[in-house]
Amino acid sequence: MAELPQHALEDDGTYRGLEFHGGDLTSRQADAVDYEGCRFVTTSFAGTQLRRAGFVDVELERCDLSNMTARTSGMHRTRTSATRLTGMTWTECTFRDVLFDACRADLTGFRFSTFKNVVFRDCVMREANFQNADLRGVRFERCDLSGAQFSQAQMDGAHFSDCVLLGIGGVTSLKGAIVAGRDAQGLALALAGALGILIEE
Repeated sequence: MAELPQHALEDDGTYRGLEFHGGDLTSRQADAVDYEGCRFVTTSFAGTQLRRAGFVDVELERCDLSNMTARTSGMHRTRTSATRLTGMTWTECTFRDVLFDACRADLTGFRFSTFKNVVFRDCVMREANFQNADLRGVRFERCDLSGAQFSQAQMDGAHFSDCVLLGIGGVTSLKGAIVAGRDAQGLALALAGALGILIEE
């Protein structure tokens, strides 16, 4: 099991096969950090700033990533469950074979990021920002995406099932996405608003 500060967040740090339980990695800055085969439980990265970081074969459970920022970083074969992501911003990042499960992810930012084989399941994602993101093939299952922004995103094959889509922005960018019929009402209202159509009661 990893202990702090021996396994603190440091520039060019490489951490393999470690378990972090209740660790405090808040409000730090690091460049070129790699975590491989690690497990984080109730660990906090709140307010931490990362650049060129990598999370590979990693599990994050009941962690706090609120207001964390990352640039040109990546998550590969990673599971993030029951974790707080409020205000987290990952810009120009890569997500591959990732599951976000039962996370609080409102006000998150994923601008200009690329997603491949990614699932968001049972997540609260109000006002999340996916502007200019590549979301082709991503699955959103039972997520609250109220007010989320999809302007200029690539959406071919993205799948929405049992999601709340009220007030989403960039709705015309959803061309090629697959939306369950029961979700269509909220999407229709957003589309009408984007086209300047007034809906009378």
